Amino acid sequence: MPSSSAPPAAVDRARASWPRWRDARLSRVTAPMGNLALVETIWGARVEDHPGSVPIERRDRRTGAVDHGVRRFDADSPANRHFAGIDVYPFDPAWVIEARFVAHDPPRLVAFEHLRDNGLTRDLAVPGDILFTLDGVDYAFDAFDDDGTLLLVFGDRTNGVETYASGRFLFVPRAPGDDRVVLDFNRAFVPPCGFSGQYNCPMPPRQNRFGLAVRAGEKLPLFRDGFQVH
Repeated sequence: MPSSSAPPAAVDRARASWPRWRDARLSRVTAPMGNLALVETIWGARVEDHPGSVPIERRDRRTGAVDHGVRRFDADSPANRHFAGIDVYPFDPAWVIEARFVAHDPPRLVAFEHLRDNGLTRDLAVPGDILFTLDGVDYAFDAFDDDGTLLLVFGDRTNGVETYASGRFLFVPRAPGDDRVVLDFNRAFVPPCGFSGQYNCPMPPRQNRFGLAVRAGEKLPLFRDGFQVH
């Protein structure tokens, strides 16, 4: 178990805000257009042909071609009807970690494999390295730019045993120009593909994998009556 390297004030803030974060997570995933409500992803489609859908696009990194599609949501989806909550670890102050952020200018492109891409990778823009040390091991993690926010996709020894098999996500707040960030793994969360099989989530690259168990944050979504996400 690592010792927290974050300042005590940061740990206190993380502990105080954690219950609100959990409530907000449940509100987001169960919302009418939350993760549980996604029932269909259609490529090569137009919003005009699917009223109420949301436009999406993807870019082929080799050719630069853009493919357009839509996502269709249903607030009364089977996943929403069977949802019973999200199993989480108790808050652990030891997993509030201070790290150093070393910016790349310009951002570096890093290959991320996605769950449903059959082993193919997509290059995502990584604004900088996140550097920290735990139990004498140095880590250099890549968090990519997710619409202006750092998103860390990481794996650890709990995956597939206690937590979601393909890894978990963590948003990393960072003030512009600041070279310090706090990684609060109590806010590690199950990616969208754990709630709907219609998502295609990035998986942790090799450099984003812990050699130990991170027993903090969300474990798995819970469903009634044997319901499973496909």
